[in-house]
Amino acid sequence: MFKMKQKYVCFLLAILLCLGLAACGSSGSQALNTSNQKAAGTEETTVRKEDEKKDKVAKDGAAMQTEDKSMPTRIPPENGTKINMYFGDTLITGVLNDSETAKALIAKLPMTQHMSRYSHDFCGVTEELPYNENDVHYGWLNGDIDYALNAPYFTILFEDEESSEQYGYQVNIGVITCPLEEIAALEGSFDVRIELAGD
Repeated sequence: MFKMKQKYVCFLLAILLCLGLAACGSSGSQALNTSNQKAAGTEETTVRKEDEKKDKVAKDGAAMQTEDKSMPTRIPPENGTKINMYFGDTLITGVLNDSETAKALIAKLPMTQHMSRYSHDFCGVTEELPYNENDVHYGWLNGDIDYALNAPYFTILFEDEESSEQYGYQVNIGVITCPLEEIAALEGSFDVRIELAGD
């Protein structure tokens, strides 16, 4: 009789143990699934935000011309601020727009900016400038004057707009107003004098 009770108690304990393990496994699995779903949700949100930024490119909302490939793609803003940029003896003219970043740059003029030639631009590390998050985009249009956020850089981009959308984050602050070849023909590094242009 005692042995029978022992077997019965052992049997009940075994069943309770199995049920307990099954319950833990289920809730553990559920917790893991919930945790995975939360992680996936966070990752998805991050990716979506990155995609939204990537979706915004230089041509969005831009006034453009595409007939004359020798000239900048972006049409200069009508009421923009005209500037002169002296690369040694070569004058590169431009127009700055009315973005927060361009206004901050205009307030610093005249200034000298060290710039070097790279494959598709002249670029130089500059002072940090304020910017509106809505102005940040990927890529450029040929002839754009941009402020790139990652260094920060002051840059004049003169070619490769068709493959430029892999590059970000940038804020367009203006456009040059001379033929692209005038800046593309320059080589080396310059201390570029940037000043307001007289009418």
